[in-house]
Amino acid sequence: MQRWDCPPVPISVSESARENGARKTMPDDSSSSAADSGGRWWRGLRSLFAPEQEPSLRDQIEEVIEEHEGDGGEGDDLSSAEREMLRNILHFGERTVGDIGVPRGDIVAVPEAIGFDELVARFAEAEHSRLPVYGEDLDHVTGMIHVKDVFRIIATGAARPATIAGLIRQPRYVPSSMRIIDLLAEMRETRTHLAIVLNEYSGTDGLVTIEDLVEEIVGDIEDEHDEKEADLLVPLDDAIWSADARAELEDVARLIDPRLADIDDDVETLGGLASALAGQVPQAGQIVEHPSGWRLEITDADERRVRQMLLHPPAEAHGRES
Repeated sequence: MQRWDCPPVPISVSESARENGARKTMPDDSSSSAADSGGRWWRGLRSLFAPEQEPSLRDQIEEVIEEHEGDGGEGDDLSSAEREMLRNILHFGERTVGDIGVPRGDIVAVPEAIGFDELVARFAEAEHSRLPVYGEDLDHVTGMIHVKDVFRIIATGAARPATIAGLIRQPRYVPSSMRIIDLLAEMRETRTHLAIVLNEYSGTDGLVTIEDLVEEIVGDIEDEHDEKEADLLVPLDDAIWSADARAELEDVARLIDPRLADIDDDVETLGGLASALAGQVPQAGQIVEHPSGWRLEITDADERRVRQMLLHPPAEAHGRES
């Protein structure tokens, strides 16, 4: 058999190719320091496996706001309030209807069978411009009534209606998963100011007003009917507190005891806390035990909501103060 002598076939890349590849990935010690070279080498290696993504416009704007926080220079023409509103706007589209508004336990509503005079009294007591109307229970909200329709009858001296059916307006029903930016657009388009929030079982989860949406941008809007936190939480003797059920848990935590706000349920007020702990709306005279040792003594309530309570401190706290 004839034998052929052939040059060996290379089984690896050529020296020049290896050198080119090395120049692309390895640092050039002749033109930079060891630290710079190491940094470039690491960035090059990282780009091969996980290319960096450009930060979003939202992230870039928020980063600029944070970088210039407290600069106080001539170019720093934004107040702290403006900075906060900008941050709120940047995250406005991330929040859902279920994150804001009035929780179910704090809804003030009226039954369909309520009389006109009692309806007037309920508006005066609630100090709201709109009240939801329910049928069998709060899971069956059938509409809402605007206070101006009630006052129009009173102001004109018209006959009191036998039922409130003619005053009921159709509400908007929205899922708790709806984005608040979409709800705001819908409310502007339909010129509505109140929406009933439904859970996954079509039960009432809460309600949202257009004021709630605006407050997500500008912060809390206090009107002449909003009570100060000092009016809702009043210290008494023996470390006992008289508390309005509308007091927000964050205020309770700050003024009284942070443990009172430590609860897994999605509640925001003392009334919601009492109902969550009791498993139902507690009635006047009932005492609800908090895991921290605090006792919530209900002093005023009806079948729908708690109005007033006394907060009794844990035994160890009372013992220390006495």
